[in-house]
Amino acid sequence: MNNKMKWIGALFLLVNGQWVWAATLPQGLVWETNDKDPQFASAKALPGGTFNMFVDSFPLTFRTVGPDSNGAFRSFILDNQLRLISFHPNTGNPIPSLATQWAIAPDNQTVYFKLDPRAKWSDGKPVTADDYTFGYEMMRSKHIKGPWFNNYYTTEVVAVEKIDAHTILVKAGNPKAKLDLLNTTELWPQPKHYYTLDENWVKKYNWAVVPTTGPYVMTEVKKGKSVTFSKQKAWWAQSDRYNQHRFNVDTIKVQVIRDRNIAFRHFLKGEFDSFEMLLPNWWHEKANTQEYKQGLVKKVMAMTDTKQGAQGLHLNIANPKLADINVRLGIQHALNIDKMIKTVLYGDYQRSTTFDSGFGAFTDVALPERTYDINKARDYFAKGGFDQAGPDGILQNGKGERLSLAITYATSEHTKRLTALKEEAKKAGLDLELNLVDGATGFKVMLEKKHEAAWLGWGGGGLYPQYWEFFHSDNANKSQTNNFFNVADKALDALIDAYGSEFDTDKRATLSQQIQQRIYDLAIFVPGAQLNYVRASAWRYVMLPEVPATRNSPDLLYWPMDGYPYSSGGLLWLDPKVEEETSKARDAGESLPSQDMVDKTYARS
Repeated sequence: MNNKMKWIGALFLLVNGQWVWAATLPQGLVWETNDKDPQFASAKALPGGTFNMFVDSFPLTFRTVGPDSNGAFRSFILDNQLRLISFHPNTGNPIPSLATQWAIAPDNQTVYFKLDPRAKWSDGKPVTADDYTFGYEMMRSKHIKGPWFNNYYTTEVVAVEKIDAHTILVKAGNPKAKLDLLNTTELWPQPKHYYTLDENWVKKYNWAVVPTTGPYVMTEVKKGKSVTFSKQKAWWAQSDRYNQHRFNVDTIKVQVIRDRNIAFRHFLKGEFDSFEMLLPNWWHEKANTQEYKQGLVKKVMAMTDTKQGAQGLHLNIANPKLADINVRLGIQHALNIDKMIKTVLYGDYQRSTTFDSGFGAFTDVALPERTYDINKARDYFAKGGFDQAGPDGILQNGKGERLSLAITYATSEHTKRLTALKEEAKKAGLDLELNLVDGATGFKVMLEKKHEAAWLGWGGGGLYPQYWEFFHSDNANKSQTNNFFNVADKALDALIDAYGSEFDTDKRATLSQQIQQRIYDLAIFVPGAQLNYVRASAWRYVMLPEVPATRNSPDLLYWPMDGYPYSSGGLLWLDPKVEEETSKARDAGESLPSQDMVDKTYARS
């Protein structure tokens, strides 16, 4: 029996009077690590200080799974929770994190990880293999009310097993190429000593401050107003190669300001240290105050080569009107995205053509462009039954129902974009009703599928495009899933299932292109705009490395946490001498040399 157990990589152990399986390490594993890639933070970075920033809405929960958890604030929590490994933001290579080494089994489906024995939770408890086996149990549990996680940890991750206290195996649902396999298996742990997994889990942990493995902990919460994060003293991973000179500030204070114009006034008063300026009107128009002219505040733009999440209009085809593909095709041609980019967005953005972009062969697919065309739009609307002009010029069907589309969106800055689209759509006989809803609440409306159409953008996280959560019928007509289209298409399902199980990278890329084609054919998504840069303003004492962003820096240039899937944040620091110099110049009404810059290190060729 011992030989047999050795062959299948397991043995029997006597536990509580019963023989149970226990995983063992197979022979011949090749262990890998990465301590050779270049560091990407600045050796000039200084520790200390408080970094002040804002968000436009208070989260509906501090949970990162379960109902209402998929909001913008989740990044503050997850980007402060280390994973088994991460990916270098410039080379794309895997780098150590909670695991110091990893080894891929010959089946190209199983990865073994050696955990760092120094790793600790923020409450002082050690991170062990039990936190991963418990995490696997938790993510599959009905108690978390998280269908996406339930599915992922049933189909994509099919086993997490303990070898010993600091060694685990993670098995994917099917063989994968190396980077794809590592990306699938580099999981977050869950603190077994903290959680109780039962039917009250969602309510019990809604506002829980869960122990973390990252540099910061939540130390003060003022409901609806602010959240403060504080740096752990002697954080266990600070001296690690890829963490050196990062996560420099002692405190991060995040305040809620629902109106960006009001937030900007607070910024100019020095109450916030940075201000994100991806939006063109802020960069070109509003960043022109006396503080900028005196050099007290700077504008920094860095070109990047990031993978782009989808941004555009999601049509909910559970709506009877939108169930007709002719109406959907009419909408495609009634939206003048190109003019909106040229006028409202100052030409700074590019027109998207696919759902997700920047993934190389996975998204580089030639799709016929659906340009703004009033005649085509009206022809399609007529085929959908809307062939009569009403007194206001909006088309009607035989029942007298107007051709209107209610667009739910959660970013007030997008009102100008949508207003521009509304004016052009009228010419095609389509009335756009614009429904601005508060950030977290608006996203909840979309998750609960209460929208006709949703205008939003997704983050570009992941090494490869993700389709199952957005388009598979498993997530249609269900609350708390990302299938905002409510699409249930057998052909699309078959492609997504094949994509999820394909090992060969080239074949998988072909499947991805076919999925993009099918999304296009269904006309359920109207691609919006994309950009390949990050830019922001900051007071001159907020410092960044000489190359201010990595190749894969997230949308927020001054992002104080880590990042997913690339370890790209936490690069900023505060210089007290420059802060004093800035304060004196401001009080005296004097000017300082400009620190404005545009960095093109990672500009796409």
